[in-house]
Amino acid sequence: MALDSLSARWELGRPKERFRGRIAEGRVPGEARTRVALLWPQTFMNEVGRSVSPARGALRVPLDRVLVIHDEIDLPFGEVRSRLGGGLAGHNGLRSLKRELGGAEFWRVRIGVGRPASTDPEVVASYVLSRFTEPAAEVDEAIERACLEAERVIAEGDSP
Repeated sequence: MALDSLSARWELGRPKERFRGRIAEGRVPGEARTRVALLWPQTFMNEVGRSVSPARGALRVPLDRVLVIHDEIDLPFGEVRSRLGGGLAGHNGLRSLKRELGGAEFWRVRIGVGRPASTDPEVVASYVLSRFTEPAAEVDEAIERACLEAERVIAEGDSP
């Protein structure tokens, strides 16, 4: 959802099928006109690195200029934080990225989705893979905050 929003904001055009995903390339509007590529992996979440790694290689992107936007159950719904590197917190997508990219020192914009009441792995998996139950306006606000944070990180030169 965040990539769809960023692609529209930056007027990147229709994504092309490449790297086991869909990719749109262009420049962020503004003074710097930073070159960007947005990749929507079409793999299973726990294999996302198999899409991101070949794209990174083909585009010659240094690891510390990769920015991943992902859900985070350890943050309350709607809270957004960014950081370079860090732990994997049991996130299978991050685990795949670390394995396929050769390290975890990539930028992350983490979107809080909250945590279910249970710690049962099946309940947690079902929770993060289900649709949001929060009102659409709150989901839209969370996506907007994530997009603003991604743009901040890019503009400040902290990442891509």
